[in-house]
Amino acid sequence: MTSVIHPEPTHRMLIGGRLVSAEGDAPDVLNVLDVVNPATEEIVGHAPDATDAQLDAAVSAARRAFETWRTTSVDERRAVLAACASTVRAHVEELAVLLTTEQGKPLADARIEIATFADWLDAHAAMAYTDDEVTETATHRVRVRRVPLGVVAGIVPWNYPVVIAAKKIAPALLAGNTIVVKPSPFTPLTTLRIGELLADVVPAGVLNTISGGDSLGPRLTEHPGIRKIAFVGSTATGRRVMASAARNLARVTLELGGNDPAIVLPDVDLDEVVPRVFWTCFANSGQLCIAAKRVYVHEDVYDAFAERFAELARTVKVGNGLEDGVRLGPLQNRAQYEKVVGLIKETVGSGARLLVEGAIPDGPGYFVHPTVVDDPADDSAIVTREPFGPVVPLLRFRDVDDVVRRANDSEYGLSGTVWSRDIGAAEELAARIEVGTVWINQEAIPTPDLPFGGHKASGIGVENGLEGVLEHTDTQVLSVRRA
Repeated sequence: MTSVIHPEPTHRMLIGGRLVSAEGDAPDVLNVLDVVNPATEEIVGHAPDATDAQLDAAVSAARRAFETWRTTSVDERRAVLAACASTVRAHVEELAVLLTTEQGKPLADARIEIATFADWLDAHAAMAYTDDEVTETATHRVRVRRVPLGVVAGIVPWNYPVVIAAKKIAPALLAGNTIVVKPSPFTPLTTLRIGELLADVVPAGVLNTISGGDSLGPRLTEHPGIRKIAFVGSTATGRRVMASAARNLARVTLELGGNDPAIVLPDVDLDEVVPRVFWTCFANSGQLCIAAKRVYVHEDVYDAFAERFAELARTVKVGNGLEDGVRLGPLQNRAQYEKVVGLIKETVGSGARLLVEGAIPDGPGYFVHPTVVDDPADDSAIVTREPFGPVVPLLRFRDVDDVVRRANDSEYGLSGTVWSRDIGAAEELAARIEVGTVWINQEAIPTPDLPFGGHKASGIGVENGLEGVLEHTDTQVLSVRRA
C-alpha cells in the first residue's frame, strides 16, 4: 500500500464530529491511498492519508470529548451504542457491497459481518455493567469505582475490519472512554463509511475514524494523548505496539497471531464433523486468527476423515465475492498472497504430500484454492507457522497425551477446537490445551458476552464480556470511615 496523489478521497475521516478529507502540501493536491479490489486488482477507491496535524486533531478532539463523555451515565452510553447499531443495521447492503469490494470475502459473509457489528454494539448496550459499587459496614462506607482511562486507539486489521472495529468501539464507549479507530490501509473504506453514517449519532469527538499508510500506526501508538491501545494483528507487530505503549505507559490489549489446533477424536460422526472442521479451517479463505491451522485426527479415522475433507476442498467455489455461489474469495492483498504461495511451494519442496493441490490461477486476483497437506512432519513450516491462508495440514495422532504434547508445542496459544461425542473426555482434553479459548463440538466463533484473549505469544489481556469492558477502566476506591 503506497501513498499517491489523487484529487479526491472516496470517503472521509470523522474527526471531532466533522467529516474531513485528505490534506496536501498544495491546495489542489491531496494525499490519499489507493484501495485495491483483491479479486480484480483494480483500484476501487481512495482513502485519506492522515497527516500529523490530522492525527493530532483526532486525538485532541477525543480528549476534549472525554471530559464530557466520562460524566455521562452508563444508560446514556448504552443509548448511543444502540443508536449506532440501528443506524448501521439500516445500511447493511450498502456496507456489505463496499466490504466485499475492498476485502474480497463473499457478499453473504460481508452481510453477516456488517450485521454482527450492529449485534456487538447492541450486546454491549444490554450488558450488566456498573461503574460504581457501594459496600456499607458499621464503621465504613466503601465505593469501588471503575473510572474510564481516556482516549483509546483502536487499531483494526484487514481480515475482519468491521466486526473487529465493533470489538474496539463498544467496550471503550460503554466504559466512558472516547476512541480513535484506525483501519488497515488495505481495507479503510467501510470503516470510514461507518464513521460518516455515525457522525450525527455519536457526540462530537467520542468516535473518530482516521486512515493512513504504514506510518500512521506507529504515530498513533506513540501519541502522548493515547491512554490505551487495543490492537489486533501479528505477534511481530504486537511487540512493536507494546514497545510504543511503554513510552507513555499506555494500557494495551493485544490479540495476536495463532496456530490453532483442531483435535478430532475417533468417536466422531464424520458426516457431521468433517464440514464443520473444514469451515473452521477455511472460513474467510483461512484469513482468521482463530482458524484451525493444524488438524490432528486420530489414526483410527484419519483416512476416512482425510478423504472426505479433501473432497470438500475440491468442490468449494472460489472467486469474486460479488458473484453468486462463491464460498471463498481471494486473499486480501498481494503481500499475503505471495506469503501463502511461497509456503505452499516450500511445503511441496520439502517432500510433503498434498491431498489437494489448490489451484493458483493465472490472471488478476489474489486467488489460492484450498490446499490440504497429508500428515507432514511436526517440524515442517506448514505445521509451525501461521499460514493465514487456505492451506491446512492434517496430522495423525495415536493417543491423548501425544496430541496434547504436539498441540502445545507452539509459541502461540490463541484458541482451539475439540471434536468428540464423549463430552467429558473432550472437556478433559481441552483443559490441557495451552490456549485462551477451546470450543468443543462447535466452530470457533467468539461472542460478545464471553472474554476472549490469547496465551503465550498470542496476546495480552482480553476482549469481550464484562472483563473486556473492565480492561478499559482503572479502579478507584473511596473509603470513608464513619464518625
